[in-house]
Order: sequence, then structure tokens, then C-alpha cells
Amino acid sequence: MIETIKPSWTAPPGVCAFTTTRTGGVSRAPFDSLNLALHVGDDPAQVARNRELLQRALNLPAEPCWINQTHGTDVVTLELDSSRDADAAITRLPGVVAVVMTADCLPILVCNRDGSEVAVVHAGWRGLQAGVIQSTLVRMKSSSEQLQAWIGPGISRDNFEVGGEVRAAFIDSMQDVESFFTENRNGHWLCNLPGLAERVLKKQGVGDVYRDLGCSFRDDDKFFSYRRNTITGRMASLIWIK
Repeated sequence: MIETIKPSWTAPPGVCAFTTTRTGGVSRAPFDSLNLALHVGDDPAQVARNRELLQRALNLPAEPCWINQTHGTDVVTLELDSSRDADAAITRLPGVVAVVMTADCLPILVCNRDGSEVAVVHAGWRGLQAGVIQSTLVRMKSSSEQLQAWIGPGISRDNFEVGGEVRAAFIDSMQDVESFFTENRNGHWLCNLPGLAERVLKKQGVGDVYRDLGCSFRDDDKFFSYRRNTITGRMASLIWIK
């Protein structure tokens, strides 16, 4: 049985949003069991079956608009743009399902107050540092004050060790972010990626920001984690307008 996480936020009733776990699919180890990614080495037939199971379990109005994620800042409006090379997707058309896949990076779901515009963001440290959240908000028609966001499960601060170059990149591009890095050994730091994402959203004027506390690295029975296993599957975070 497919297990999903429903965001704890105050989205209007016309907005549907879910994040999958690794449970409920047919893929074999190390992709067990609900791997939804075709690019990780899993059997394509098993992935196709998992996607069918997902569509049925969530009663999706259409096949999700899978995008080719590049750890960059490109954003597509699904009903307008032909390209699918992006790390964020926006839709204003009912029945269009926006989706990103993650396995330690952060999935961020966004909607406006009246439920007429939604977006999903794939935010690893590279995309977050480069401005993928800002690029998404700029492409949305709603003002930031009209938006709320939910940061889904990703790698937690206690399990995300980075080198000094990652810390320096954030400090060079953002003000007052030193507190999101805790030195745990010489030249290495624990990075609070969800905290950084929340800070960016709030600095951009998104007042209502919610966070899931699950850790993809720690909760190995529930989530895929690239850092933990390298060869592994991907979860999906989906959002659409009824």
C-alpha cells in the first residue's frame, strides 16, 4: 500500500498536495519499493508500474508533468513552456500535476490564498544557494504576501555535513547565514538546509512557511537518501489544482 505525507498547512480546499515515501511500490532493492525516477538505474517497467500505482492511489487528474532536474534555477510554467529542463514548475491550470523528485534535497510546495496558482521546487544546496526559490517566486503571478509554502522532508541539519566551500558560497551570496552552519570537525560543517530554505522564503515575503520534520537520511525505512546509499530511488512531491 502506498504511503504518502500530506502537508500540514492551510492551503485552500481546491489545492491537492502530497509527498510520497519509499513504501508501496514494486521496485526491488536498492530501489525498494516506490521508486518514481527513471534516471537512477531502476528497471523502467518497474518505475512505470510505480507511477501507475501512484496515479491510482492519489486519483490524479492526469499523468504528472515530470521534469528533468538539473540542480539549477530554471523554472517552467507547465501549460506554457515546452521545455522540461528545470528545477521548479508552476501551474495555474486545473488538472495539471506539478512534481519534483528528491532523495535528500528539499521539495517545496507553494500555493496562493485562493488556490488559483501553485508551484513545486526542487531545492538542493546548489539550487538553493543559486536562487531557485527566488526564481520561482518571480515567475509566479501572485505576490509573495499572497503565498504560503511547505518544506517537505529532506536531509536534516544533523546529517548534512558540508565542506567549507559550501558554507562560503552561502555566506558570499546571502547575509547573516552563519548560524545555519555548525562546525563539527576541522573544515567541515553541519548545514541546516531546511532552515536556510525557510529563511529565503520569509526574506522574499512569504509569511506562512510550514516544515515537515522528517529526515531522509535518518528515516531509512521511510525515505530514499542519496547521501546514505548513493544508488537509490526517489520520492515525488506533487501539487495540483482540482
